[in-house]
Amino acid sequence: MKHEWRKAEKDIYLPKNKPQFIDIPEYQFITIAGKGNPNDSPFADRIGALYAVAYAIKMTLKKEAVADRHNDYTVYPLEGVWDISEKAKKEFNGAIDKNELVYQLMIRQPDFVTPDFVQKMIALSRQKKPNALIDQVKFERISEGPCIQMLHLGSYDEEDKSFREMEDFAESSNLERVSKIHREIYLSDFRKVAPDKLKTVLRFKVRSSKSGHQSDQST
Repeated sequence: MKHEWRKAEKDIYLPKNKPQFIDIPEYQFITIAGKGNPNDSPFADRIGALYAVAYAIKMTLKKEAVADRHNDYTVYPLEGVWDISEKAKKEFNGAIDKNELVYQLMIRQPDFVTPDFVQKMIALSRQKKPNALIDQVKFERISEGPCIQMLHLGSYDEEDKSFREMEDFAESSNLERVSKIHREIYLSDFRKVAPDKLKTVLRFKVRSSKSGHQSDQST
């Protein structure tokens, strides 16, 4: 049976548009790192490189029909972990210069996909797609652990409102945000969807505050 993340993993990828606590286990991803304004072409080029490898993995497995080794699946959504440069942190005055953004883009891979197979698919993608960034794609296992997440509806430029709501929820739950680094999961294609219609999962890591315990939390 085909694995469809929208149906099978709703708690991870389709939260409600209100904050909730969730403990994210370790998953494996193909990733690519970058820096700069996401409205500029290098950002789109990195997305292209990532998807080239993601679909090479899926279609090669499907073509080889190795049913004893894998099940068919829907390609997972694009995700991004966002930070700002060290220079921007030192000079921070409340406003973020998008040119100083630092990010890691990624697409989750099923558990049966191996590091060796990913390397073969990177090589295959390099032959088929004229994108020099394909060689920057890596295979990584990432564990987030305790987090606050919610569905953000609307423009990326309006995410601050959702983050404030998430931080207030964390504080009321005796939790504190670990850092300003956060994850975004893109449920909409920003090339085709109007900014006010975009759906994005926002998530950041949390830890117990001095006055409470993570074990007291639930979704």
